[in-house]
Amino acid sequence: MASPTPLNGRELVDCARANAQQGIETAAYQCGYGQDLNTFARELRKACEEMNLQVKELSGLITDQDMILQIGTGEIVAPDTASEL
Repeated sequence: MASPTPLNGRELVDCARANAQQGIETAAYQCGYGQDLNTFARELRKACEEMNLQVKELSGLITDQDMILQIGTGEIVAPDTASEL
């Protein structure tokens, strides 16, 4: 659910990170900035600096753990029993 008001600080960073894989437009909307991408980017950069995060762009918020979780969402294909290889 999108925030009714623009988020700031840690809440903004957490929301942006959660939506980073969907792109900047989706992240900005979900964080309460609508289509104002410039303000979203400026406030996100400011919030990251306050938290001592070295992030140059939105994709920098995607962690290795996020990538592993995304990889794990596939379908498992295996035989029903060990003898049915």
